[in-house]
Amino acid sequence: MWELVKSGGWMMAPIILSSIIAVAIVAERLWTLRASRITPPHLLGLVWRWIQDKQLNNEKLKELRANSPLGEILAAGLANSRHGREIMKECIEEAAARVIHELERYLGLLGTIASMAPLLGLLGTVLGMIDIFGSFMGSGASNAAVLAGGIAKALVTTASGLMVAIPALFFHRYLQRRIDELVVGMEQEAIKLVEVVQGDRNVDLAGEAA
Repeated sequence: MWELVKSGGWMMAPIILSSIIAVAIVAERLWTLRASRITPPHLLGLVWRWIQDKQLNNEKLKELRANSPLGEILAAGLANSRHGREIMKECIEEAAARVIHELERYLGLLGTIASMAPLLGLLGTVLGMIDIFGSFMGSGASNAAVLAGGIAKALVTTASGLMVAIPALFFHRYLQRRIDELVVGMEQEAIKLVEVVQGDRNVDLAGEAA
């Protein structure tokens, strides 16, 4: 393995660095984007019980904000519920925008790595080919076996770049899909909260509070 890395030349350094960063991002996002952390079950039912028992106060709102991203969104709506349905919805949307931005942290960098790694590999191969043909032209001699070996070494960077890019692209799409699903779930919970608080519709939260 080390011999392959050495044969790829100095262009292997940014490719390896990109792979380390990609692995770190994927591991961190997989841990952070757990459904149990983002949208805890029964949270809306717990909030509704607070409202019914008249326990909702600033301390409870502070606890709710610290609970989870969903809690932050619900707390934003509850803090402004007395101003009417539209203001409550606007506050929820503003909080949701902040939460979504936080959920998408590092995904832009992961997508950049997925796009950049093959180009780094290709650049390494091109530079390797230039060195190979330059050395043959300088010596005035050619050897098919040596030439083939040199080309094979030059292609190491292209293969390495693709090995980094393919998993990075897969996890970028996978994590983006997971975020979309989490956002839909939070949106549904926020809509239920607005409906029950503003009294526009009866929503059964018995199961939520279980």
